[in-house]
Amino acid sequence: MPPSKALFDGSKIAFVGSYLPRHCGIATFTHDLCEAVATQASEQDVFTVAMNDIPEGYAYPPRVRFEIRQNVQSDYRLAAEFLNINQVSAICLQHEYGIYGGTCGSHLLSMLRRVRRPLVTTLHTILREPNEQQKLVLQETCRISGRIVVMADIAREFLKDIYEVSGEKIAVIPHGIPDVPFVDPHFFKDQFGVEGRRVVLTFGLLSPGKGIEYVIEALPDVVQKHPDVVYILLGATHPHVKAESGEEYRNSLMRRAHELGLRDHVIFVNRFVDYKELCEYLGAADLYVTPYLNEAQITSGTLAYAAGAGKAVISTPYWHAEELLADDRGKLVPFRDSEAIAREMLFLLDNEHELNAMRKRAYNHCRQMVWKRTAQDYLDLFNEATSAWIEDHSQVKLAPKPRRKEKFDLPELDLRHLYAMTDDTSIFQHAKFTIPDRDHGYCVDDNCRALIATAMHWDLNHDESILPLLKTYLAFMHHALDEETGRFRNFMGYDRRWLEDAGSEDSHGRSLWSLGVAVALCPHESQIALATRLFMGGLGVTEKFTSPRPWAFSLCGIANYLRRFGGDSEVRRYRSLLADKLLTEFQQCSSDDWPWLEDEVAYANAKLPHALITAGKWMQRGDMMDMGKRALHWLWEIQTNEQGFFSPVGSNGWYRRGGEKAQFDQQCIEAHAMVDACIEAYHCTREEHWIDKATRAFYWFLGENDLRTPLYDFTTGGCRDGLHPDSVNENQGAESTLAWLMSLLLMQDLSMELSLAEIPTDTPAEKAVRKPISPSGPVVTARSDNG
Repeated sequence: MPPSKALFDGSKIAFVGSYLPRHCGIATFTHDLCEAVATQASEQDVFTVAMNDIPEGYAYPPRVRFEIRQNVQSDYRLAAEFLNINQVSAICLQHEYGIYGGTCGSHLLSMLRRVRRPLVTTLHTILREPNEQQKLVLQETCRISGRIVVMADIAREFLKDIYEVSGEKIAVIPHGIPDVPFVDPHFFKDQFGVEGRRVVLTFGLLSPGKGIEYVIEALPDVVQKHPDVVYILLGATHPHVKAESGEEYRNSLMRRAHELGLRDHVIFVNRFVDYKELCEYLGAADLYVTPYLNEAQITSGTLAYAAGAGKAVISTPYWHAEELLADDRGKLVPFRDSEAIAREMLFLLDNEHELNAMRKRAYNHCRQMVWKRTAQDYLDLFNEATSAWIEDHSQVKLAPKPRRKEKFDLPELDLRHLYAMTDDTSIFQHAKFTIPDRDHGYCVDDNCRALIATAMHWDLNHDESILPLLKTYLAFMHHALDEETGRFRNFMGYDRRWLEDAGSEDSHGRSLWSLGVAVALCPHESQIALATRLFMGGLGVTEKFTSPRPWAFSLCGIANYLRRFGGDSEVRRYRSLLADKLLTEFQQCSSDDWPWLEDEVAYANAKLPHALITAGKWMQRGDMMDMGKRALHWLWEIQTNEQGFFSPVGSNGWYRRGGEKAQFDQQCIEAHAMVDACIEAYHCTREEHWIDKATRAFYWFLGENDLRTPLYDFTTGGCRDGLHPDSVNENQGAESTLAWLMSLLLMQDLSMELSLAEIPTDTPAEKAVRKPISPSGPVVTARSDNG
């Protein structure tokens, strides 16, 4: 029985995903599906919400009516409002982890939870062995979706068995293909200058992992017997690969082809071709090869297009290929086996009858996949999902289980003032109002904070525009270390001359803190290597330090370093040494009414219990954790005013034991230290009151303070230098601005984590863990080549 016609004439269908002219497989898929649906249902208003991976976006066609900046969480909420206000009848989401911001694309959840329209989600990547966060994100996406589309039968089984998605929600709709005639390849060859030659083709965005090198290695044996063979490698280098490593992979393939004497037998077409030209290249091909390097490929648009055009396909046995090329619709060869590729190419080129029979079997099988048919399948599914949504929302329901109340709505990260304060040396210490003050030059303290902020920003948002700043700050750290003494210098004049031979113990501890973060979060091996070298070069002298704050800063750096290199026994020894020293100080000085390690509460106070809690957690020292939690809780209580606002100890007198707490001047680094410590306490204990404390300390920057005046300046992206008794300090120096940026990044990270933890308690996984840092690079995933 056909589904009821829930979509009526004039209703709206919205697609969400990347979109042409962005060069990405998902963009091509979204465009082709959107256009096919618009053609098939001309009475419907079909439009797209497009994902931008660059700040300036793209020159989109009119079909795109709303744009989301990938790493700006507020854009996702605005997109949900846009879709709700436009009263779309159905939303078709293209899900691929990499095109959405946040941990494992978790920013998307803030949009999905707010849309009040029927949702159909197409899954382009389904992992057989997801980590916990990947699994949580996909489970929550499937829970919210009314229907789920996968493109292969094995994907349906993955969803049911691994992600526990009901089979009733899942529909298998194959990847769409152009409806092209079954033509003689010779018809198109003259257009590309290959008339009279046998053409082997591979197309798609070029990146390592596609296995092209194995086809090139196979060609000498093929060319020896069939000297008319030419291999066309069609497609631009993937933009993200090009941004990170340029044309390194393409150049390596070209060099290898020349070394093998294949200069006249391999053609590199370094372009992103349009739909018409792609079909013509496919038409000219005699053979098509997809030599991917592992089985974790749940769907391949290039494979679908080639089989649908009636090409004889040779492929490695990734999951989609095993399904689509079954029943002799193609040839499968082992992974990373150039000899097998050569053998099958020779077999097909030597057996014209078998080659043509295989072409016909593939072509006939794929007629069910043409875009017109695919579009109608989606329209039928939209109707089904909409009918179910209407029925579901018309019924009286019991109140749902309460979910975590959203505690904060965070400003967008604005780096304008950070850029304004930084030159090619480092970040200026001070500012006169918003203008960098060159008189005071630079210091390692602020450079450390800047390195931490940029590394955190990269880790959260993968914004490649931040990497030049990160390199500037890392270079300053390299210049600051005196390798003979193992000490970091601190102050440098504007003339780039160091003003001292060695900085304070505090600045040295901050250096190790920032370098530990760099080791943990930097994206490139060269950066990690330099940060590791500097970290190890400065670690040894901490054994002789006598002040608790340098110990604490160093412990925070050690904790981050060990997230990447957890097995480093020497660094773990320093963690034990410094943590024991810090705990001893607390034990010797604290009392029931003064659980502190000194007779004065001074500066960067929350870093001290923060370091104890972190070290205690990873050393499995309950006594350390208890002492750290007790001190941090007390510190919070003495720094909270009658209205419940955070009110840090002022620098004009501090807080002496038995004396009165100085209320002013209040410094931004105190708010950041409290935010950081409370979030770490939450991560180590899962006690939710620490989230509330972190949030209240963060809102000190935004006006929830003793003067009810915001310190963050939305007009510049900078932060004012502190609170005086009657006003704010209008200067926007490095310390305050970086304290703000680090606090905001911490809260954004926490927000992403809590969005994962909002999964209802009747699902298999209830809590998310802090994202792990992989020492060996990205996880191998079962994915689509549409990314």
